[in-house]
Amino acid sequence: MKPIINIADVELQARPPAFAPTGAAAQRYDSRMGMIAPRIGAQKLGYNITAIPPGKRAFPFHNHQVNEEMIFVLEGSGEVRIGEATYAIRQGDFVACPPGGKETAHQVINTGSVELKYLAVSTKLSPEIAEYPDTGKFGVLAEYPAGADGKPRGFRFVGRAELGADYWEGE
Repeated sequence: MKPIINIADVELQARPPAFAPTGAAAQRYDSRMGMIAPRIGAQKLGYNITAIPPGKRAFPFHNHQVNEEMIFVLEGSGEVRIGEATYAIRQGDFVACPPGGKETAHQVINTGSVELKYLAVSTKLSPEIAEYPDTGKFGVLAEYPAGADGKPRGFRFVGRAELGADYWEGE
């Protein structure tokens, strides 16, 4: 595996159907992504390029309890929500998204008239807990080593704390 890739060789693709927004969310969310890290052998950092059409967001407003993320705007302009503040962003801007509570929650919104494209770099510690302050959800996300078939494995659960089961239920 070659440890180098040129940005021109990163193909942006639609989300897999299992992760595509549905219902009302499809009106607000859309993006194409190009995964970089696995193609060059990165192990402790994840990198991708995300492109967001005008008027859309790539992901819900969220924070990470474990991993740190950095965004570098490659093209276009828009806004980033961080905690209770909203900041204008444009080509050349770096955005820090450290781990923490709802004060570090973030969301990139394309408020411009052309596609907003950014490079996201993040640590890849697992498991991760993500929280979604706008909706009161949380997610537990884990990546496991590839199985005997060579395919990546993982665990993903999204829920709400008030719907959790008692630790001793059914024991």
